[in-house]
Amino acid sequence: MLAWVGLVFCMGSAMAGIPIERWVQASGAEVYLVPSPAIPMLDVQIDFDAGSRRDPPAQAGLAGIMAAMSAKGVLAAGPTEPALDENALSEAWADLGASFGGGAGADRLSFSLRTLSYPDLLARAAALAARQLGQPTFPDAVWQNERERLKASLREANTRPATLAARAFSRAVYGSHPYGQAMTEATLAAISVADMQGLQRTLLPCRARVTLVGAVTRPQADELVHTLLARLPPGPPGACPPLAPLPEVAALTQPSEQIIAFDSAQAQVLFGQPGVTRADPDYFALTVGNYVLGGGGFVSRLTTEVREKRGLTYSVYSYFAPGIHAGAFTVGLQTRSDQAAAALQLARDVVARFVTEGPTEAELRAAKDNLVGGFALRIDTNRKLLDNVANIAAHRLPLDYLDSWTQQVEQVTVAQVRAAFERKLQPATMATVVLGATGPTAP
Repeated sequence: MLAWVGLVFCMGSAMAGIPIERWVQASGAEVYLVPSPAIPMLDVQIDFDAGSRRDPPAQAGLAGIMAAMSAKGVLAAGPTEPALDENALSEAWADLGASFGGGAGADRLSFSLRTLSYPDLLARAAALAARQLGQPTFPDAVWQNERERLKASLREANTRPATLAARAFSRAVYGSHPYGQAMTEATLAAISVADMQGLQRTLLPCRARVTLVGAVTRPQADELVHTLLARLPPGPPGACPPLAPLPEVAALTQPSEQIIAFDSAQAQVLFGQPGVTRADPDYFALTVGNYVLGGGGFVSRLTTEVREKRGLTYSVYSYFAPGIHAGAFTVGLQTRSDQAAAALQLARDVVARFVTEGPTEAELRAAKDNLVGGFALRIDTNRKLLDNVANIAAHRLPLDYLDSWTQQVEQVTVAQVRAAFERKLQPATMATVVLGATGPTAP
């Protein structure tokens, strides 16, 4: 019943406009709020520019590990707030019927809180989250066990062909850029509790972007954010210390092809290049165009040509992964090892032809109808709405971005798609990774 009520409310909000409020606290923390009073729930996301792209190369994985280890216990904070180990902390969250945890993507280190918004429970959940965010213990004995578990996971991942192909492709596309970094046994061995503590000390309130969706008012949200960030290091007085700039992803200047031997009946095929940033003005033209090319599942050109007409694969796809820097444009498929060359060449031809010609009017209309018709499903829960608003905050998108999303899609023309793909993609210099093929990969 609660899920159904949430769906109806969010769909209604999408049609009526989503009221995003934004303000900056005295600490410098940015707050984004969408009041959603239909059910007494609250979702909160706290983001910092401290994702994996800022991990030292020799310690790749540090951000994600620090976020996960914050759940392993909290320090004592006076007689009424004793220290809690991992089990006690987990029980405390269970008693509240709430949850709090962290993780890291390429661009952001994030912590998420979900709780009922009844005043007594909300205050207790916020206080406990503040302790976990600002006063984690990072117990060394627990880290030693976690490190061994992660090493075992890495060894297991190294037996999976899809994982090996993806890593090789990432290195080929990103080169030395931090987007191409990956956690290894060597980087795990180089991460210590002191490194986690050092990273945690960089999480200043002035660097926080906090997104809230749920049954709270603006004054309640403001007070809640103060509580959540109160135990973080205050930082020096005055302006927030700037973070070190990072390089942009370098364009590929020549094609590359890696053929990786692997005993498998199926070959993993990936090719692509650095794509676009999330703030790129071609974003909507590329989104609509890619739906036609390879993002639309069984109605995409790649599927029609490679799967339906030739039977070379069950699934083939393309996508852009825009970030603060230029994320990869990727085309991927699996096929029988002895037909990898034919499938790869055909997929390359489809992409090259699309870059030159763009979609037809009929293809464009069908893509728009599907994207616009499915928009409500992008925000049909508070969690999805939270993700979208946090994305607005992270990339400095307009506050009416969700309200205007369908109009932006509708305004895309065939000429705009063709021009955007010609500007952004260079089929002649893309990187290719084929793992598990037999025989040559180029006809």
